Amino acid sequence: MVEIPADLETVLKDAHLPALMTALVHMTGDPQWLREAWKPTYNPAMRTDTGIPAETQSEIRKQAAMAIRSHLEGKPLALPNPDTDLLRRQMNFVAGAEIPETYVDFLLDELALAGKSSKDPQFEQPKLQAAARKLKVLVIGAGMSGLLTGIRLTQAGVPFEIVEKNADVGGTWFENTYPGCRVDNSNHMYSYSFEPNHAWPQHFSPQPELLKYFRGIAEKYDLRKSIRFGTRVDTLAWDEARAVWRAVLTTSTGATEVIEANVVVTAVGQLNRPRFPDIEGFGDFAGPAFHSAEWRHDVDLKGKRVAVIGTGASAYQFVPEIAPDVAKLTVFQRTPPWGMPVPHYHDDVPDGMKWALEHVPFFDKWYRFWLFWMTTEGMLPMVKSDPAWNGSPDAVSAANAMMREMATASLMAQVADRPDLAAKVIPRYPIGGKRSVLDNGVWLAALKRDNVDLVTDKIERITPKGVVTADGVEHEVDVLIYGTGFQASNFLSFLKIKGRDGRDLHETWGGDARAYLGMTNPGFPNLFTIYGPNTNIVVNGSIIFFSECAVRYIVGALKLLADRGARAMEPKQAVFDSFNKAVDEANAGWAWGSPNVSSWYKNEFGRVSQNWPYGLIDYWRATLSPKPDDFVLEKASEPVA
Repeated sequence: MVEIPADLETVLKDAHLPALMTALVHMTGDPQWLREAWKPTYNPAMRTDTGIPAETQSEIRKQAAMAIRSHLEGKPLALPNPDTDLLRRQMNFVAGAEIPETYVDFLLDELALAGKSSKDPQFEQPKLQAAARKLKVLVIGAGMSGLLTGIRLTQAGVPFEIVEKNADVGGTWFENTYPGCRVDNSNHMYSYSFEPNHAWPQHFSPQPELLKYFRGIAEKYDLRKSIRFGTRVDTLAWDEARAVWRAVLTTSTGATEVIEANVVVTAVGQLNRPRFPDIEGFGDFAGPAFHSAEWRHDVDLKGKRVAVIGTGASAYQFVPEIAPDVAKLTVFQRTPPWGMPVPHYHDDVPDGMKWALEHVPFFDKWYRFWLFWMTTEGMLPMVKSDPAWNGSPDAVSAANAMMREMATASLMAQVADRPDLAAKVIPRYPIGGKRSVLDNGVWLAALKRDNVDLVTDKIERITPKGVVTADGVEHEVDVLIYGTGFQASNFLSFLKIKGRDGRDLHETWGGDARAYLGMTNPGFPNLFTIYGPNTNIVVNGSIIFFSECAVRYIVGALKLLADRGARAMEPKQAVFDSFNKAVDEANAGWAWGSPNVSSWYKNEFGRVSQNWPYGLIDYWRATLSPKPDDFVLEKASEPVA
């Protein structure tokens, strides 16, 4: 039996009140928890501000404590499965806004109130189960997406093997260990929908906690027995006659091995290959020099003169961490990032909130839903380009300009005592044009330190002693750190892939990677990519959502193969072309697609090869299950010409 805190009303002060009231509808069966007078009115800049008067909040918590205590002492849930009309009222209430009817089935599926979801594998029929057991799937990568794939394949009864180049699971959370590394999407949403963690220590937890979570997932689902660690996949080649992929593996000792699989799933992500700048003298620096993604923990920065090149998301996190310890820190900035005000970015999750998440039925689901709506679809209109916009080019619409004003006011308030920094830290491009970062004040506080200089002059070259800028000044340093991002557009660059008739995937792409729904390509049967081209998200949500949708689709593709008695599938060229044409046209209508904005979202051809240009609901619908008419299905006796 759950131990009920004696001061339950006090404990509930830490809980998100609208989500708590919405959950209490299930507990009590009383829709009066959703009364109009209690409906929240959110302040975007203050997550804890619901607009509900303090006296009213106190009364609500008093009634809530009575209901929760009664339930935990044995009273059953009165309404575990409300009807659709009531569920819509609950959605509208917790969001503080009218949720469009088109979202209802999507959001109900995400909530999984009945404990079921469309993402659960559907392989019930004996015929499908027997066919599934004859397959073998090779999964490349044991990060977030690879582990997820392993879980779903296990549930579907499909044999698989995961190959991981690192010594452990976790992917980016294993590799990135720089000081201050943490998630920039709320942890209560940046977690598998079916595996919530009610004990996250912070709202945006640091890297060790993320790694701990994914290690725990691997243990719970007994995935380690199916993972080869310290092994990389070098080449994939499609065997036309036998309809299998032949994969050449190399271990950490240099030994090679060839294995075969009917299906290959790449789960390596977009942000896993460090990018270094094309600067004259690169490699000439005499001291320690490293990328933030390959942090040198053996290099002691205390008392050293340190240069940081780049001010992207990683630098935004590690610069404030190292600034107090170094003798001198010189930060070289090409373009400032937009810092969006998130005051609780480093805050702990209060104990009362953890208790409510763990013990109040449905509270965790409605809190996740609130996060989902407030930080996903609800944000999209702010970065949508308005063709009729005739205002400043540093915005793309009236809503975008308003968002810019809010963010600018926050930044300006932080540098009121340093007017010399203002022009350097206020971006001149629209919000959403590049990746924004979460700002709770520590970045600008670091830049204002006496031992920190922000240099915006162009870097001319790197010398053995340091960095020379366009003004002719040589900035002498002891350590050089690159915070210059990743080779995002160079998809699967580490892997040589030969499809039908020896067709090379990278030659086919020609540096401009594309895929149908981010996953499949004509001429490359049974090859699926998770977090592939045009599946990145800019302002709307957690990439885990996209991976869950993609894995659902891939498992559905295996089911389609089994159901049709086919041995291979690949998208039709016309379907592939139509999809990519639509994606390109749609991307042009967002801040990141503006012709005057350059970012890693665009490849060398200026095409947005990273981002999904629609809502989350659109990807959810598109990946519910593969449409047979979208694919060429090859029967065993009917090889594709």
